[in-house]
Amino acid sequence: MRVPFQWLREWVPVPWDASELGERLTMAGFELEALEPAAPPFSGVVVAEILEAVPHPQADKLRVCRVAAGPDTGARTGKGSSPGEPLQIVCGAGNARAGLRTALARVGAVLPGEVRIKAAKLRGVESQGMLCSARELGLAESSAGILELPPDAPVGTSLREYLALDDSVLELNVTPNRGDALSVLGIAREVAALSGQPLAGPRLEPVEARHADRIGVGLDAPAACPKFVGRVIRGVNNRAATPEWMRERLRRAGMRSISPIVDVTNYVMLELGQPLHAYDVARLKGEIRVRMATAGESVQLLDGRRVTLDPDVLVIADGEGAVGIAGIMGGERSAVSASTVDLFLEVAYFSPEAIAGRARRLGVQSDASQRFERGVDPGHQERAMERATELIYSIAGGSPGALVVTQAAEYLPRRLPVRLRRSQVARVLGAPVDPARIEAIFGSLQMSVARTTEGWAITPPSHRFDIAIEADLIEEIARIEGYGAFTERDAQTAQRFASLPEERPQESRVLESLAARGYHEAITYAFVDPSLQSRLFPDREALALANPIASDLSVMRVSLWPGLLHAALENQRRQQDRIRLFERGARFAVDHGKLEEIDSLAGLALGPRLPEQWGSPAEARGGVDFFDVKGDVESLLEGTGDPGAFVFEAAALSCLHPGRAARILRRSAGAAPGAQRAPAELVGWIGELHPSLTRERGFASSPILFELDFRAALRMERTRAQEISRFPQVRRDIAVVVDEAVTLSALRDRVTLAASSLLREVRLFDVYRGSGVEQGRKSVALGLIFQEFSRTLTDEDVDRAVASVIADLCAGLGARIRE
Repeated sequence: MRVPFQWLREWVPVPWDASELGERLTMAGFELEALEPAAPPFSGVVVAEILEAVPHPQADKLRVCRVAAGPDTGARTGKGSSPGEPLQIVCGAGNARAGLRTALARVGAVLPGEVRIKAAKLRGVESQGMLCSARELGLAESSAGILELPPDAPVGTSLREYLALDDSVLELNVTPNRGDALSVLGIAREVAALSGQPLAGPRLEPVEARHADRIGVGLDAPAACPKFVGRVIRGVNNRAATPEWMRERLRRAGMRSISPIVDVTNYVMLELGQPLHAYDVARLKGEIRVRMATAGESVQLLDGRRVTLDPDVLVIADGEGAVGIAGIMGGERSAVSASTVDLFLEVAYFSPEAIAGRARRLGVQSDASQRFERGVDPGHQERAMERATELIYSIAGGSPGALVVTQAAEYLPRRLPVRLRRSQVARVLGAPVDPARIEAIFGSLQMSVARTTEGWAITPPSHRFDIAIEADLIEEIARIEGYGAFTERDAQTAQRFASLPEERPQESRVLESLAARGYHEAITYAFVDPSLQSRLFPDREALALANPIASDLSVMRVSLWPGLLHAALENQRRQQDRIRLFERGARFAVDHGKLEEIDSLAGLALGPRLPEQWGSPAEARGGVDFFDVKGDVESLLEGTGDPGAFVFEAAALSCLHPGRAARILRRSAGAAPGAQRAPAELVGWIGELHPSLTRERGFASSPILFELDFRAALRMERTRAQEISRFPQVRRDIAVVVDEAVTLSALRDRVTLAASSLLREVRLFDVYRGSGVEQGRKSVALGLIFQEFSRTLTDEDVDRAVASVIADLCAGLGARIRE
């Protein structure tokens, strides 16, 4: 939220400069995100009056103006003019006319962007300065003509002084629970409490009704809208010019001027925190009804969009249907325009529960919805109506009618007393606070204080929706007293942290291992695009968010892959050709309505196998493939202390390339391959992205992905000491021809089972396809390492073991020995 410093000072005497105020508000819970000047630097610009404007003799679109700039003009005039005399200015603005007071940049002035004004001749006519537009002064992004100032603007006065452009604007981050602070008044309350200064503000007097016209209002959904304040104002002139002071305050607060009526409603919302809406009476049909939308009902909004409403959306309707979405945005059918003469002004209280989430669901975020979702003061509507009426009458004229309040008082929120104990204040804050100071703090926050035997009963004001429990009150004491007022104290007992269980992997070691292999850590949203996720995992149920921040971030992720794919694509778009990403985070599995949060580790590799450099052979610069990433995963699994427990088994997953995907299984601890054991546990997947998805997402080459269950896959096995044999190893090499479908893991399991306890290791050292080997088969060369702990093996011992292996392979896998 943007708060102009001078506007704030109208409500409370601020004893600090803007910078110190920002620091104090930050410590009070309203973080200062930026402190900006109200206008860019410029000098030499004064208020001037156009005395005469005549057509340029040599140009149809130019005017020659005679301009009064005050008695000190002579100090900066060009040739041919005397001090105090009117200046001759050539101007191309269509609104340059006699009697207009505007901004004049005199000769020697410096405008934003270091633009220096000099005397010049335009089509043969001398110009002694420049009449400026708001855009040229940095006061607006665009403008249709030169700046128009009020008729009473003092000629010759510095424009910066007249418009108070040396003001500062504080941009504050207001937390969602503090909707009461989304206004100048709200921040002024905080400043008053922090500084001890009195809260002031404009003096408001009830506006006298000048006619009895009114529009009936019915509350058909009183729980959603328990209070509606309305007033008919007739005879307004919506073509009048909004005063410069109001346009300038709106600009500093981040809003643009539109028309007097709209400007007033925005101004009052920014000042008091209460959104308002104006209707053109001529466009309303019958009475106003505040009701829930009917199924399929639609409304054309002010931004031109037509939206279809759900039955849980609150609408403002007349006799012909909905004319706006309550608390979010008005409808086009009843909108005020330049021709509006009679208007109906609405100031309502809508329950936060009735507004929350609807704007985001409809894609119609507005300043009004932001405030209603967080809660506005239910006792503030009359004050906002009087303030808006006063401003409209002073700017656009008109004849106000009676202020009509329609309410269902039983549905209005009530603030109940909250207990506060002295003992709890001292316990939570670590130090006692003087009771008189506590009462003064709550008094400065406009809370009523009643003493009790244990402490106090504190009743928050109607605008404080965030005060509900004792801890909220203690937080208020700490905020206003200042966190620095409470000194640090040592804990009464030693803080002992439990050691990490032996079986749990150390996160830093795992992540550093991937970083050492060239991967970069990514952090992505836990909520993802439902269309991408359903494309990747069509059979997995996902948890939909009730109140998503965006339509493409509306479901919880069932895998970390959607976020990594999106991040990789963004990197590719930024011309990164070699991409290695990993992420450690939670994924959310839904099984028959039961939600499980699974700690996961996922990675993605895309692009060349090695970074480009002069020493790399050409083949090493080829694209990364399945086996490169499999090697990265195996390096992680080595750290578990039991790498032999893992099996990469060919399998199919809808989002992965058929034939280039595998599931990762983990055998029970200590189980030898091929031995009787419990079923292996699925701990992850690895594979190449499906070609259709690669094309759809626009990848230059196919990404290789992996995902592991962090706890299950990387669970550490306790290190066991093993005896080292004193006797020599014996190696036998065999080459067997098997079907292409036979995997190395299956071959290794058969060999290990058949070779008895003498076998220590199986090494794959060659795979051959070609002459001498049948089509659809392959030759696999294995090195079998035998060793005994109690004696030296004989040739007969080893020959028997090798013969047993060959016999089992021939019988079980249809293998033949390749000579």
